Amino acid sequence: MKLASFSHGGRASYGIVKDGGIVDLGKLIGAQYPDLKALLTAGPALLNQLRAQTSTIPIDEVTFLPVIPNPDKIFCAGLNYRSHVEETGRTASEKPVIFLRLAASQVGHGQPMICPAISDQFDYEGELAIVIGKPGRHISRDNALDHIAGYSCYNDGSLRDWQRHTSQWTPGKNFAATGAFGPWLVTADEIPDPTVLSLATRLNGQTVQSATVDLLIFSIPELIEYVSVWSELIPGDVIVTGTPGGVGFKRNPPLLMKAGDTVEVEISNIGTLSNPIELERN
Repeated sequence: MKLASFSHGGRASYGIVKDGGIVDLGKLIGAQYPDLKALLTAGPALLNQLRAQTSTIPIDEVTFLPVIPNPDKIFCAGLNYRSHVEETGRTASEKPVIFLRLAASQVGHGQPMICPAISDQFDYEGELAIVIGKPGRHISRDNALDHIAGYSCYNDGSLRDWQRHTSQWTPGKNFAATGAFGPWLVTADEIPDPTVLSLATRLNGQTVQSATVDLLIFSIPELIEYVSVWSELIPGDVIVTGTPGGVGFKRNPPLLMKAGDTVEVEISNIGTLSNPIELERN
């Protein structure tokens, strides 16, 4: 099942993507479950009951929002593909490198990613995102996949100059509308083994990143195990698993995003996240 958050007719909602349209679950059950994060707390049984709904809004009439517009937490793994570690000249760490993103730094599929006027070093990072569906603390890697509601595409857009101001990456990862999340979540029952997924990032149609998820240094279960030791995971939390080699600022010459570009992140069995690049307007 594909689940998306969207706006339609000036109203934010969420629903099931099927047959070129979206079943508006916000209209059906929004009084009890006002958004997709709230729906995930109900567990898969309710979702299975909703599968048969057929009344849809044409998909070209909606504006996609980030899959989870209001996550409690967004954890991002850095330097989690060996090809990316090598191109940065670093060495792999003994523990996962984790930083946080803010919800306001994200946009949905089809919406512009905004290059701040203060920087000309706006870089792409195609990644697989996982969305938590079952809460937990101290989750073992053996049980970690049971806590996943589904998977989506992510572009961890980065302002490289601001990222490198200090050893802390937060400023370069949190400018407004610099990350993208979508177009939808594919539920975990459709992807029993995420290691078989392949990822490709394209800038203006040129493939700039390509990898398979089995190449992660710290696997998805390891990331869940590690993060859940120090932070309770709740439905709607997002873990962005890392980007492979091929980022723009390490190319010669650098290949960075600019106004007028289009960037795509495609993951097999999920879909394609596509965003135009626009310059910040004062």
